[in-house]
Amino acid sequence: MMTKTVAELLSQEVTLQDVTVKGWVRTFRANRFIALNDGSTLNNIQCVVDFENFDEATLKRVTTGAAIHVSGELVESQGKGQKVEIQVKKLEILGDSDPETYPIQPKKHSFEFLRENAHLRTRTNTFSAVMRLRSSLSFAIHKYFTENGFYNMHTPIVTGSDAEGAGEMFRVSTLDAKNPPLNENGEVNYTEDFFGKETNLTVSGQLEAETYAMSLGKVYTFGPTFRAENSNTSRHLAEFWMIEPEVAFMDLAGNMDLAEDFLKSVLNYVLEHNLEDLTFLEKRLLDEEKTKPQAERSEMSLIEKMRFVVDNNFKRVSYTEAIEILRNSKPNKKKKFKYIIDEWGADLQSEHERFLVEKHFKCPVILFDYPANIKAFYMRLNEDGKTVRAMDILFPGIGEMVGGSQREERLDVLVEKMKALDIPEEELWWYLDLRKYGTAVHSGFGLGFERLVMFATGMNNIRDVIPYPRTPQNAEF
Repeated sequence: MMTKTVAELLSQEVTLQDVTVKGWVRTFRANRFIALNDGSTLNNIQCVVDFENFDEATLKRVTTGAAIHVSGELVESQGKGQKVEIQVKKLEILGDSDPETYPIQPKKHSFEFLRENAHLRTRTNTFSAVMRLRSSLSFAIHKYFTENGFYNMHTPIVTGSDAEGAGEMFRVSTLDAKNPPLNENGEVNYTEDFFGKETNLTVSGQLEAETYAMSLGKVYTFGPTFRAENSNTSRHLAEFWMIEPEVAFMDLAGNMDLAEDFLKSVLNYVLEHNLEDLTFLEKRLLDEEKTKPQAERSEMSLIEKMRFVVDNNFKRVSYTEAIEILRNSKPNKKKKFKYIIDEWGADLQSEHERFLVEKHFKCPVILFDYPANIKAFYMRLNEDGKTVRAMDILFPGIGEMVGGSQREERLDVLVEKMKALDIPEEELWWYLDLRKYGTAVHSGFGLGFERLVMFATGMNNIRDVIPYPRTPQNAEF
C-alpha cells in the first residue's frame, strides 16, 4: 500500500479506505488519540488507537517526537476540526523518543530556545510554516527567471575581489595560521597559498554575473554570500543567500520594471500556493502585535502587506525629491526621527524609508539617482557628475528590499572611479575588459533572500528564516 502524506489524507473526500502514513508524534492523549504530523502541512491527522489491540509496551513507546508508521482505515472524524481520521489497525514504532529529554514539547517555546535547538525547531508549527514558505519562494524565483528567458549562473564562492568595496570578507587560506610564510617586507606571502593570491568568501556574485550577461543576455545568480560584519542585530547574518539578475542592453528604467514585476510575481505565487501557512503566520503575528504598545503596532496584517505590494504600482521618486519630502516632514521637524535629515547627501535609514512607503506615498516606493559618494563604484555616473543611476525598492515594515543600478559601461569613467577609491586595475582587469570589448548599457539588482522571507512570513529576526544562522560567535550545527 502506498504511503500517503498527511496533507493528502486530510484532503481526501473518500472515506472507508485503507491508508498508511508515516510521521512524528505531536501528542498522544488517553492512550488513544495520536496527533501525527509529517511536515507536509501545519495540520495533524488524528490516529485513533484501540488500546485493546496493542500491548502496553508498544503504546508506552508512542511519545512526543517518536517516528511511527500507521496503517488503518480512513473514516469520517467524530471530533471537531478535521473531516477525517485514521482508525489504527497496525502501529509500528520507527524510532523512540525520550519524553524526559525531548526539547520540543507540546507547549510554547521562545524563539531564543528554538535557535538553540535549530535541528529540531521545524517540528513546531511556526518554523515548519516558515520553511515551507522559504521553499516556495525559492521555487517561485527560479520559475520567474526561467519563464522570462534568464539563464541561471553559479558564480564563485571563493573570490579574489571585493565587489562591494567594504572589506568585510572572510579570508580563505591553507597557510599555517601559526607560522605563515612571509615575504621580504615581513607580510604574509600569499603567493605560497593554495590559490597563489589572497582570496575570500564572496560578498556578491554581481561582477561575475555581469560577464555572463554580456554574452548570454539575461542571467541570474541565486547562491550563498558572506559578510564578516561584526553585527549582532536582528537584520544581519554572516552567511546569507542573494538573488542577482544582470541584463545586457537594459537601462535603469528597465531595471526598475524588472524588479517590480519580479517581486509581485514571487509574492503572488506564495499567496496562491501557501495560504494555509500564511494564515497561520498572520495569526501568530497578530497575537504578537497585541503585546506591543499601540504606537508600535503595524497598521497592516501580514497578508495585507503582501497584497499592498502585489496590488499597488510602485511609486518612482528621485533621491533628491525624497530628501525634500523627508526634510519637510513632521517627524523630521519635530525631531521624531532618530536620524534627522538636514541636507542632501544623507544616507537614508529604515525609519526614513518606511515613512515614505507607509505614511507619505502609501505604496511601495522606488528611489533612484542617489549621491555617487554613498553608492558602489560600478554604478553609472549621471551627467550631473554627482549622482549615479542607482535604485532601491522600499517595502512596508522593512524598508529597503532591493538595491540595484545601471552599471558603468564607459571604460574611462570606470577607471577614474576605481582610482579615486584606490581599487587596483590589476585586481579587476577582467571586469574592465567588458568595457573594452563590446561594451553596452547593462543593469541589474540584488535581493537578500532572507529579507524577502522575513517580509513574507512576518518574522522579526533574520535568524528565524534561515535553517542554521551564522552570526558572530555562532556557527553551531
